[in-house]
Amino acid sequence: MAETNHRIVSRQEWIEARKALLAREKEYTRLGDELARQRRELPWERVEKEYVFDGPDGRQSLSDLFAGRSQLAVYHFMFGVDWDVGCPACSFWADNFNGIDIHLAHRDVTFVAISHAPLAKLEAFKRRMGWTFKWVSAGENGFNYDYQVSAQPGPQEVMYNYRMVPRTWAERPGMSAFYKDSDGAIYHTYSCYERGLDALNGAYQWLDRMPKGRDEDGLSFTMAWLRYHDRYDGDFEAPWLKPAPASR
Repeated sequence: MAETNHRIVSRQEWIEARKALLAREKEYTRLGDELARQRRELPWERVEKEYVFDGPDGRQSLSDLFAGRSQLAVYHFMFGVDWDVGCPACSFWADNFNGIDIHLAHRDVTFVAISHAPLAKLEAFKRRMGWTFKWVSAGENGFNYDYQVSAQPGPQEVMYNYRMVPRTWAERPGMSAFYKDSDGAIYHTYSCYERGLDALNGAYQWLDRMPKGRDEDGLSFTMAWLRYHDRYDGDFEAPWLKPAPASR
C-alpha cells in the first residue's frame, strides 16, 4: 500500500465531506454564472480601425474573419516574427481548443487564432502539431499592439492585462471577443489575459480535480514540466530562448 499522510476516512465520512464541498462547488458555479452574465453586459467599443490579415484563404479583413457569423472568438497565440515555433504554453492551450471550432460555429461563433509571425511560419508549425483551427497572421497591421499582446522593441512599459508593466516579453497571450451587427459594424466586447485564460484550458481543469492538482509548486517556474506534445522525450523548449553558439 502506498504511503500517504492524507486523512483516510470511512465511506460515509467521505460522502459527508464530499457533500460539504459540493455545496461550495455549487456556490462557485452560481457565482460563475453571475460573472458570465456581467461579462455579457459589459459595454462594447466600436472597432474603427481596418485590419487586414494573411491567412490560408488569402488576405482577409477583420470583418471577413467572421465568416458569415455575428460573433468572433480570437485566441492571441504567442508567436514572434523571428521565432520558428510558437510558444509552448500557447501550444498547450491550442491542444485544448483544437477541434472546438465546429461546435462554436453552431452557436454563431467563428473561432480563429491570430499571431504576429508570418503566415508561412504559422502554417509550418500548424502542420507539425496536427492542428486544424484557422490561424492567421496579423503581421504589422497593428492588431496585436492594439489588443495588448505584442510590444514594440526596446525597454519600455507596456499595457498588459489593463495595467502598465515592464516589457519583458515581446509577445503575450490572451483572448478577445468581437460582435458584428447586421449593418457590418464591428464591436470589441471582451478580452482577457494571464490567469483569465485558465478556464479555457481543459487539461488544467482536469488536473485541478486530481489528488496532486497541477503539482507545479516545486518547479523552477510554473510550467517547467511542459513540452510540445511531440517533444515530451526532450528538454523544455521556448522559441524566445536562443541556443548558445557552438564552441570551437
